[in-house]
Amino acid sequence: MSAFTDHRQTVFEVELHNQAVRECVKENRSHDIFDDRWADVQTREVAACDEMKALAMIENTYPSSDGFVVDHVKRLV
Repeated sequence: MSAFTDHRQTVFEVELHNQAVRECVKENRSHDIFDDRWADVQTREVAACDEMKALAMIENTYPSSDGFVVDHVKRLV
């Protein structure tokens, strides 16, 4: 972590995929917007004060309305 990290925040590792992309790839086609790599689980790190805030940040960037699904959330030490 950086020397400028807010120590009140925790880093969470979030694994997610895009269900719409996964369905397209199964049908041998590509999604109109998102890259085929989103058919597989992708990992993002988020700094937040708790898991709920981390999930809210992920939802803001990768909305479930666009097909994104959170597979796993893990607090990093």
